[in-house]
Amino acid sequence: MSNAELETNALNDQPVKLYRNPKSGHCHRVELMLALLEIPYENVDLDMANGAHRQPGYLKISPLGQVPAIEDNGITLSDSNAIITYLVERYGDPALWIGTAPLEKAQVQRWLSIAAGEIAAGPCAARLVTVFDAPLDHEAAKAKAHALLKMMNAHLEDRDWLAADRPTLADIAGYSYIAHAPEGGVGLADYPHVRTWLARIEALPRFVGMARSPVLA
Repeated sequence: MSNAELETNALNDQPVKLYRNPKSGHCHRVELMLALLEIPYENVDLDMANGAHRQPGYLKISPLGQVPAIEDNGITLSDSNAIITYLVERYGDPALWIGTAPLEKAQVQRWLSIAAGEIAAGPCAARLVTVFDAPLDHEAAKAKAHALLKMMNAHLEDRDWLAADRPTLADIAGYSYIAHAPEGGVGLADYPHVRTWLARIEALPRFVGMARSPVLA
């Protein structure tokens, strides 16, 4: 066994703890990354309705009281995009998942920004209204979601993946809320290339899905 393998085994002697809400797409993208990289992990479901995410112990792990967060053998980290980047850098192959060429790495980062921006404001926000009763403008969120899906459908017309010729962090960050957009009243029928892209991700070895909620569109 090489020194690198010994180091990885030492780092990962305990499962990664994933603090989550099982119906959160932000949490699911982390669980999906853990599964694809074959990293042992343990889900810790927080009773957020009763304020578990605001307790002092959890705020030491996630200072903003948000999910997801992880504990990895003494290391704590929050923010889903930061976590999946960390997991790839520590346990995966960054050249595959992030890239090496400047433009490819920039394209991956662009889609991570879209995940935190347009996806959060569109399909994520629309689903927050229907699944979690969030006091947001549902019609505005649906409109943003359809504008994003139209762009993504055109982008995927002649390519299999969002940022490269293989799955990258861009696809993992984008998947969950797009796949579950119909739960927020955002249908995918008009976006065949998006649906084909979702199917490609779901066909990846070790794929794990997210808990389903009623479909509204």
